[in-house]
Amino acid sequence: MAEVKRRYPDAALKLNMGPQPEPTCLEEKESVTVSEDYGTSLLENRLCVEDFVKIQQVFESQDPRQTTYMPREEFIQKMTETVGWGTKEEFGALFDKVDVARDGFIDWDKLTSFLLLSLYERDERAKATVVPQWKDLEFLPGKHKDTIQEVVFLKSSNRYLTVSKEGLLGIWGENLKLQEARLLTSDVTKLKHLWVTSLVSLENVNKIAVAFTSKEICFYDLLSKEEFPCQYKLQGLKGTPICMDYWYDPLDPKESILSFGDITGKVQAIAFTAAMISLFERPSNTRDDEDSTMTIEWAELLSGSHKCCHILQHTFHHGDWVRQVTYNASLDAFISSTTSSTNTVVLAWREKSRKLLKMTSFNIAQGIHAFDYHSRLNLIATAGVDNKVCLWNPYVISKPVGVLWGHSASVIAVQFFAERKQLFSFSRDKVLRLWDIQHQLSIQRIACSFPNSQDSRYLFRFDETHGRVFISFNNQLALLAMKNETSQRVKSHAKGVTCVLYSSLLKQVISSDVGSTVSFWMIETGQKTKQFSGCHGNAEISTMALDANETRLLTGSTDGSVKMWDFNGYCHHTLNAGRDGVVDISQILVLRKIILVVGWERAVTVFRPQNFNQFSIQSEEWKGGIHHQDDILCAAFLPPQTLATGSYDGEIVLWNISTENAHHVLHPGYQRQITSKFEPEAQKHNVKRSCSEHYLAEQATLAAQNIEFDTEGNNAVMKLCFLEARRNNAVTGGANLVSCGASGYVRFWDTLNKELLAEFLAHAGVGSITMCTDKQNQYLATGDTDGCLKIWDIEDYCINALENKITQSPTLLRSLQPHEDHISSLQMCESHGHLIIISSSADCSVCVTGLCNVPALIFGQQGQEVPRSQGPKPSMCFPSRGGKSKMLMFYFLRFLSLEQEGTKSIMATHWDIENYFSLSKRDSSLIESKSQEKRRKMNPLFSKEESCLDSTEDSLLTEENQDNSTSIVRSSEEINFSLKYKKTNIYKKKTYKPCYHEIIQKPTSPFRSLGLSTLKELPEVNQPEFLLDPDKYFKEKPKEDEPQIQELHLLSETLKAVFDEKNLFPKEILDHERQDKQLCQETSGEVKIKRNKKQL
Repeated sequence: MAEVKRRYPDAALKLNMGPQPEPTCLEEKESVTVSEDYGTSLLENRLCVEDFVKIQQVFESQDPRQTTYMPREEFIQKMTETVGWGTKEEFGALFDKVDVARDGFIDWDKLTSFLLLSLYERDERAKATVVPQWKDLEFLPGKHKDTIQEVVFLKSSNRYLTVSKEGLLGIWGENLKLQEARLLTSDVTKLKHLWVTSLVSLENVNKIAVAFTSKEICFYDLLSKEEFPCQYKLQGLKGTPICMDYWYDPLDPKESILSFGDITGKVQAIAFTAAMISLFERPSNTRDDEDSTMTIEWAELLSGSHKCCHILQHTFHHGDWVRQVTYNASLDAFISSTTSSTNTVVLAWREKSRKLLKMTSFNIAQGIHAFDYHSRLNLIATAGVDNKVCLWNPYVISKPVGVLWGHSASVIAVQFFAERKQLFSFSRDKVLRLWDIQHQLSIQRIACSFPNSQDSRYLFRFDETHGRVFISFNNQLALLAMKNETSQRVKSHAKGVTCVLYSSLLKQVISSDVGSTVSFWMIETGQKTKQFSGCHGNAEISTMALDANETRLLTGSTDGSVKMWDFNGYCHHTLNAGRDGVVDISQILVLRKIILVVGWERAVTVFRPQNFNQFSIQSEEWKGGIHHQDDILCAAFLPPQTLATGSYDGEIVLWNISTENAHHVLHPGYQRQITSKFEPEAQKHNVKRSCSEHYLAEQATLAAQNIEFDTEGNNAVMKLCFLEARRNNAVTGGANLVSCGASGYVRFWDTLNKELLAEFLAHAGVGSITMCTDKQNQYLATGDTDGCLKIWDIEDYCINALENKITQSPTLLRSLQPHEDHISSLQMCESHGHLIIISSSADCSVCVTGLCNVPALIFGQQGQEVPRSQGPKPSMCFPSRGGKSKMLMFYFLRFLSLEQEGTKSIMATHWDIENYFSLSKRDSSLIESKSQEKRRKMNPLFSKEESCLDSTEDSLLTEENQDNSTSIVRSSEEINFSLKYKKTNIYKKKTYKPCYHEIIQKPTSPFRSLGLSTLKELPEVNQPEFLLDPDKYFKEKPKEDEPQIQELHLLSETLKAVFDEKNLFPKEILDHERQDKQLCQETSGEVKIKRNKKQL
């Protein structure tokens, strides 16, 4: 047990301070232990990458087509001599493990296969024993008034849905902020008698299915412009459905299954065969209105009237309430459970006809509340009423393969952590446990703090994609978020960093965090100079800004206030932006005469410094009014008078800062002009507009209305940057505004011509991103929610107007991941001629990196080793002999990086930013010197200007840097962008550079350094046969031998056959439609006869 506690130090993590009894059942499993040094003594686990490179060289032969085989004695002798350590017994044991077939010899492929398998198992064991760290338990504010029945994540839109018993549907963003709440009702029953029992997402058809106590299942469309209209209503069920599950084939989305269980013990399923076209067939006598609700009787589905689906069902639970049901494709079976001790878990296997079921049942004492299935482990976990979690093989019904003891109350939910092969279990006494499946041990215990209540209903859901655990207590929803695996990572702040700034006056970096703390850091050394705590009490500082003179710091907080500080920590003014309310301030824009604050409403909040005559300042009126349809998230200013504001719905509004009037709206789907009501001349012009202008305005308005329903925020504008360095934009018509949004796209706009010139996907599948540019607008840095940072070269991107929109991305200079959580803010500055990118993240760190290929520095890493430029040495690179060598390198570098994180030596108290960025020069000095020597030998006309420039750059290296230079060599194709940036500045300052007291003339030819030599004479070439004998190849053949070409039919004659209904729909549907038409004609004929008789 001592080994277990040492291996899992956080196994007793608690969120409340009360004492929690630990289970005594663990003492019975003394034989099951987890050794911390498992397998470390084995020879194959002690070999490094260099050792395996040496081993591979022994197996290499001069002829690549031949394979080198090595017997046991030769292998032991050569390995002992080549590796230089290890005993003969150890290499003999390694040979015996590889030679499983006892052939008496092995080759390189057999050895790498064994190593890959052992490293893969080692990796799986490492992941299975990782104990996740959790943030504090957080209650999400919602509008549910009754018990929450389900929590569902929509992958297509990155949103969460919650539904409560009273029928209230909550729509949450990926940031877990409630976007809206809608009431789902049924027309059959009044709301007070109606309960929602379950909800599932039909991901492949963008619908949700909701079950009601009125014995109905309603299907709602998520893509409709209206508020979730009910598209189908399935009624006439014999019992009330209380649990549902939906599955679809990712390779063939039209194949899907909706399964549900009811209170009568029935398990029923609808197998759809054309889900992408339509779930159910629409009768021919119904209206063509797509928004109308189509009512379907259950009896119709049983009778087979709908050819696009069929029914599967069984009653093996014999009247017990079905608590959970699911369909698993790997088993091709339906799994359902009850709280009864007989037929507790039923597996209904689909037969070959796929319309018949074969039953298998498990009898579990006292029944179970829930279950989960892991396809890779082939295990079913059950949450027992008797406080036990059992693991079952689906093919062995006699007894479980494992029992997990530890809960002291009834277990109500279980769910696998599939990636790590771990298991969550949640009991009625509000205790959450995490289990190691391999060793069947509880590695973590979390006691959740919920109010005590006699009648309490709990719901447990684990979102593995985002590492979030949702636990609902009646109508309250709690979140337990997993922390990223930070290991021993250095932290700049105690809590997540929200914003970062750079002060060129102080040459310091300023950062703020969630805990209302502001820190100042020296950019040269990374040393913290000062820190202000509790700037806004306990409220989060969401953004910061500096005034024009960089003598005042403005901090915006979620408490709705903006405070103005000096650098001694004295607060001069408090700006009441939120009007004494809690708001989400996203940006503060400080201009010469006004201060703009945005983030929580559709209007711009403005303060005028000339009126700052008191400590507490109230906001003033923005003359331009409201022109956004959604909340404003960001703003940017372009001198002398252009202001741009971006909102959540994707619109960018352009303003004249002098008059505070808006004049244009830009959107990826449209653009429109705004006519201010305060300008009488514009009103006259508006009256004289032509009909075509009216039509264009109406079309733009309609387009804006269509986009308005996009509540997913796919086009949300998160950041705006004007390219101020492009002064000649009015002449060339290039882009002068850059925006980035929630979908990972970066867009370039021409605000003069009101056009979208380019857009490209900078970060795929990560949600919202942020960005920044340098002062010269040569580089663009973007950061995403995964902590990845990309640097792009935009110097020549969209500098001229083009007819078509550009979708190709600019040149990607560098891509790295300096953070382990989402990047909250980015800044660019220049220090010692180097361009520096500063990034802050929710992982509590502030990093510094550059264009050169060196690791990022972290502010606050006192006593840590200054990172060196890392990369594979030439001797560490496996020759390309197949995928096994690459996989072997991957695993070794993976474990090597994990080991190095905990074994860093102490070298320096702080960093030296100039020497740090010189690391890239040292790394490339060997290749640069070699390439220069080679060019001088090959090119006798090598220019003195270039040699002078190279020598100047080399002279920038200090003697200390040259002594500490490493032997790491990169390929000549890898460009050192730090030198490129400095070289650009050198050319800007001085065109002609003196070298050895000489004046270098400006070169007159781009081919000045080419070395020309006499061309070799070509040997005589024999003429080809078609020139010697042209009749043989070009003689015309007789016409009678030519096959006759059939005349093609006209398009009008064949057009009907292409769109023939018989080719579009199955024969059964067409036959059914033809029968309906005949029946309709017969019915109408009988009605006409009856009418004629009545008239007579």
